Amino acid sequence: MEGLIVKATGSWYDVRMTDGRHIACRLPGKFRLADEELTNPVAVGDIVTIAEKTDDTGIIEKISERRNRLLRKATHGKKGGQIIAANVDQVLIIQSLKKPALKTGFIDRLLVCCEAYEISPVIVINKTDLLKSDRESENLHDISALYTDLGYCVLTTSIFDQTSIEHLKQQVSKKISVFTGPSGTGKTTLLNTLSPGLKLKTGEVSTSSNKGKHTTTFAQLIAVNDETFIVDTPGIREFGLVNLEPYEISLFFPEMRSHRETCRYYNCTHRHEPSCGVKAALNAGQITPSRYKSYLNILESIEDELQKLP
Repeated sequence: MEGLIVKATGSWYDVRMTDGRHIACRLPGKFRLADEELTNPVAVGDIVTIAEKTDDTGIIEKISERRNRLLRKATHGKKGGQIIAANVDQVLIIQSLKKPALKTGFIDRLLVCCEAYEISPVIVINKTDLLKSDRESENLHDISALYTDLGYCVLTTSIFDQTSIEHLKQQVSKKISVFTGPSGTGKTTLLNTLSPGLKLKTGEVSTSSNKGKHTTTFAQLIAVNDETFIVDTPGIREFGLVNLEPYEISLFFPEMRSHRETCRYYNCTHRHEPSCGVKAALNAGQITPSRYKSYLNILESIEDELQKLP
């Protein structure tokens, strides 16, 4: 029998069958042995074939081929990668300018991941109701303009601004979307606003660290309606990239693609090499310093990980 994984809690997977039933399933060890580079060979959004047992649970027997996957570096010191979700239409990168503060480096890492795995990204800057000064409003405008000019979709939202919520509803309508970002940025609150009947648990931002507290503890696929689905994910503070080579990283920065073609060396890292098209564009003001800094940080993190390999 075939079904869709709608919740992954670690040892058990909630599979929604084509007949509407939900069956709790386990994953045989052979799948983990077959792909040791992944901490979770199966993820929310996967289509699987299961065998039902007499106790009304099931065993996953086959994982169908994916059209895409959102992949990050495994956490808690584990090796390999972790699939956040599979078979999705877009990733909504949820951030807030305040409580917690927005980090463009985090956005840039997720954009690189989306570019690498051919998933459409949407940047959502939430909690705009917290902006109290002209300087904060200008900062929001500058960040929005930076990514809009690069061709990315940017939405600004507040649960107290119905127009912004309507725009968000239009963006996710009839799609499978992933909501991801740091804890405390309002992912679950936005979900509750999109579909009030969900009544998902939300938390407050820590007053001591000014960082969000984890309320979502596992990924789950939520039906907003019969045609709109959202993968709610646990808050993440860092997003590590995997399966990328250092010379590839600039391919996933849209503003660098054409300039890298004029570099003298095909594997130019755009740091110290002579006749570098990307550095020339940076010096000419065609690439923003903040994005170039993000590129260097990502490049160095990839190089560091490669050095750790045996």
